[in-house]
Amino acid sequence: MIYRPVSARLPVPAGLGRLVVLTTVFICAACGLVYELELVALASYLIGDSVTQASVVLSVMVFAMGIGSLLAKRLRRRAALGFAAVEALLALIGGLSAIALYACFAWFGQARPALVGFSLAIGVLIGAEVPLLMTLIQRIRRQDAGGAVADLFAADYVGALVGGLAFPFLLLPVLGQLTGALLTGAVNAVAGGALVLWLFRGDLSVRTRRLLIAANGLVLALLATCSALSGPFEKAARHAVYGDDVRVAVQSDVQEVVLTGGGGSGKPLSLFLDGRLRVNGDDEYRFHEALVHPAMDGPHRRALVLGGGDGLAVRELLRYGDLSSVTVVDVDAAVLRLASTDPDLAALNHGAFRDPRVRLVAADPFEWLRSRSAAEGPFDVVISDLPDPGITTSTKFYSQEFYGLVERRLAPGGRLAVHAGTLGARPHVFWTVDATVRSLGLYSTPYRVDGSGFSGGPDRVPVHSGHGEDWSFLLVSRERLPLELPRARPCLLSLTGGRLAAAGREAEHSREPGLLPSTLMHPRYAE
Repeated sequence: MIYRPVSARLPVPAGLGRLVVLTTVFICAACGLVYELELVALASYLIGDSVTQASVVLSVMVFAMGIGSLLAKRLRRRAALGFAAVEALLALIGGLSAIALYACFAWFGQARPALVGFSLAIGVLIGAEVPLLMTLIQRIRRQDAGGAVADLFAADYVGALVGGLAFPFLLLPVLGQLTGALLTGAVNAVAGGALVLWLFRGDLSVRTRRLLIAANGLVLALLATCSALSGPFEKAARHAVYGDDVRVAVQSDVQEVVLTGGGGSGKPLSLFLDGRLRVNGDDEYRFHEALVHPAMDGPHRRALVLGGGDGLAVRELLRYGDLSSVTVVDVDAAVLRLASTDPDLAALNHGAFRDPRVRLVAADPFEWLRSRSAAEGPFDVVISDLPDPGITTSTKFYSQEFYGLVERRLAPGGRLAVHAGTLGARPHVFWTVDATVRSLGLYSTPYRVDGSGFSGGPDRVPVHSGHGEDWSFLLVSRERLPLELPRARPCLLSLTGGRLAAAGREAEHSREPGLLPSTLMHPRYAE
């Protein structure tokens, strides 16, 4: 039996009624896309590998939207009530999704099951919207199905555009992940409830109207309560993730920056970027000595540091009195500012950024290398102190194109030092970096040094594995160079010439031949 919608009793003319329905479609589409983007962004931060998380969220949601469209067929006879219920549920689930995802990560250490669950639930509800709205708009004024679908999808796509632009440029920078999702849920609840309770109130009994008002009021009250408690929640969740000694927590335009320990806490200073440990005050010197000093065996009047916004690589460079200038290019101005102003971090880097030889540039290293004027002259030493290639957003810094830009800025006899991950735990990633460098006709010498006992994600933190823990590096140049420390060098705490030579021999024994280079169009660091 074919269902044919009955004309609705409207409080306004049909033309205005259609406009109200299409406006609701616009608002709901904007909210739906915000939920999608919020899940992708938060999952990329909590879990890592943004490509994988985006693929999981989008594929699950599209699949779920198909299920929702089929389920909505059962609601067409009571389309107004069904739509109001769908929007109330969508507002509640979508609005609370960011808080729930963060809570799962903070207290249970696992966010992926929650990510899949919310993607599925939100997708089902979004998929149910259009069939129900199609029924409602046909009840206002019958028109051919093609015309009605065209109108609905036009409003839907324009709303998606507005939601897609509002998320990165308004909601995220102004309100943040949690409050932005909660506000979106409130807008969603108001739009869906207002459409049904005003325009289609004739379809509802008095008791049903009261139930819908109570349900939407409860949803709005829950979202408002969570918004009021978002500050304490974030603080509690942050302590669950980082411990009770969080001193600084800043959400910059690029990432979340957290400092723990230091001061009078009795604990070592630690710097986290987007949840990944980047600096541990107990043993960072071993990492930075190994990264910087082998590259200083030769001319080193001018140096360039790519990344290294914490100032610790610069500290090691400044220990050479004949160094005339250091340019630091880091994407996050907040990290550069923190390394200059935080007393504990500035003490750890020995006030490196206050040295007149240091020039700070807040810019994407890739874009800076592309746009940099050749009149600035070449660099004798380039230190690549960038996030691990296993992090999706960093793969471009380990591409053939990136190293080509760096090679153009090297002076004759210049040297490039690259932190390329951990050879013990992820040798394929390390040797892919090596193959990428060599594909440009450069020579590379690998070496690895023992890391700490700390565990962490793919970054400069050694990852515990059955193969040991290490930090692994490449010394790169246009000519084959010996792996040595400068004869005239400052006193080092952990690195000696003998240890460096042994580190090189140990790394070379694990070489993986025949790997292809990584490019912007074909990144090869996913494992």
